Amino acid sequence: MNKYLITVVLLCCSNVFMTFAWYGHLKNLGHRTWLVAALASWGIAFFEYLLQVPANRVGHQVMNLGQLKILQEVITLSVFVPFSLLYMKERLSLDYLWAGLCLLGAVFFLFRARILGS
Repeated sequence: MNKYLITVVLLCCSNVFMTFAWYGHLKNLGHRTWLVAALASWGIAFFEYLLQVPANRVGHQVMNLGQLKILQEVITLSVFVPFSLLYMKERLSLDYLWAGLCLLGAVFFLFRARILGS
């Protein structure tokens, strides 16, 4: 299987866990102490790392560190926006669009050699 595809799939899955670890406790554990929320988040983050570490190892075989980081940020926003809207019931704003456009600019600059064939 293509190393780019493996990296993207693993990072998408790891980001689902990461997003729930970072923000899910705000909805589900708001009535509990921060320590309970932190322990629950660490438990979820364990599974995120089981996917994220191999994703970065595979991805680093075909991308440099900057490309890998920007890919991660694009995936993070792609997972976070639906999470925010559907799970946390936050309101959609144009700020997500502007953030996405900024990330597309970052993707262009870090991947332009591949995009432009140079």
